[in-house]
Amino acid sequence: MKRVVVTGIGAMTPIGNNIAEFTEALRSGKSGAAGITLFDASVFKTQFACEVKGFDPKEHMDRKISRRMDRFSQFAMASAKEAMIDSGLLDATYNAERAGVIWASGIGGLRSLEVDIEDFEKNGRSRPRYNPFMIPKMISDIAAGYISIEYGLRGVNFATVSACSSASHAISVAADHIRLGKSDIIVTGGSEAAITTTGIGGFNAMKALSERNDAPHLASRPFDKERDGFVLGEGGGALILEELEHAQKRGAQIYAEVVGSGATADAYHITAPHPEGLGASSVMKMALEDAKMNANEIDYINVHGTSTPLGDVAESKAILKVFGDHAYKLNISSTKSMTGHLLGAAGAVEAIAGIIAIKEQFIPPTINHFTDDPEIDGKLNLTFNTAQERTVNAVLSNTFGFGGHNSSIILRKLS
Repeated sequence: MKRVVVTGIGAMTPIGNNIAEFTEALRSGKSGAAGITLFDASVFKTQFACEVKGFDPKEHMDRKISRRMDRFSQFAMASAKEAMIDSGLLDATYNAERAGVIWASGIGGLRSLEVDIEDFEKNGRSRPRYNPFMIPKMISDIAAGYISIEYGLRGVNFATVSACSSASHAISVAADHIRLGKSDIIVTGGSEAAITTTGIGGFNAMKALSERNDAPHLASRPFDKERDGFVLGEGGGALILEELEHAQKRGAQIYAEVVGSGATADAYHITAPHPEGLGASSVMKMALEDAKMNANEIDYINVHGTSTPLGDVAESKAILKVFGDHAYKLNISSTKSMTGHLLGAAGAVEAIAGIIAIKEQFIPPTINHFTDDPEIDGKLNLTFNTAQERTVNAVLSNTFGFGGHNSSIILRKLS
């Protein structure tokens, strides 16, 4: 089997519009939550989210092309551009037919769909007219298509859609494609832009979102006893995966190696996790087996940790089941406490947070912890409120999605 490494990263997040800003925000424990500016949210129970701030698509792509894209595709293009530049591939020679894109989005172009439905209701019933770009704006796979067109990547190209596990599945499948010798280079990751009337309204109807409108920056509080739901986020994260020898031959920088992954199902409920974390524990075991690693070799777990009453307890139980006594020796944190929940893009942004932990040798914190939850083992080091310096050689990243979809990825310092 071929070995797979990460040679470039890019991020567009609620706490930083590039990798340097994102790194500093992770270190300082910055919250990205604030009142919603993208639309008037005053009629909703939740009136805040983790928006990307100061984003101008014209800074990242041609203006004419950007106007034909939904915001989720714009985030994809921006983060992919940073990753491509970071990887040095723009100046490299490689076989474009062995270079591809596997990109994720859980929802796709939600706002673009809303706009055309709203226009139809206002103006189109007597003479139905839809924007000719509505379908290309809306479909989840279009971001992968745009990235491939921009960089002339003629290899594998498709999208993964598995709710909050979408980007982790994209990274896992991309790594396997390279491990099997089918590709040399794959741009992977995910993007999401669901902070819309439908997005907020739909998750409110499910009672999934925090309603702390008086203090948005304190609302995402994974593992805290008073947590009341997740905070919706948006953005994108891109990783350049490359076959090890291919990367070494061109003298590429190497951030980490993708050594293992797992994918399982809870087979329990469409939105709730299994209360004992059975799917979560099995997917972590699967990733460790795939990586041929022992549990005690993991230094840090970037957990799914959404700040929901059921999910955080189930995940903590799963970690104890898989890691035993070693669970008390590793660091655990939820970067969703800062970024909010990026849905289909979460796995990409959180894998990048794991890569940053390896590169910079620190653990991003779980911010907004005030009250211990007696249902969560108090001996676990959940890295509350302040980043911690430590040796980080191996990171496990978890994402779990509606429908019972579970994904785990293990990243390790190249040895």
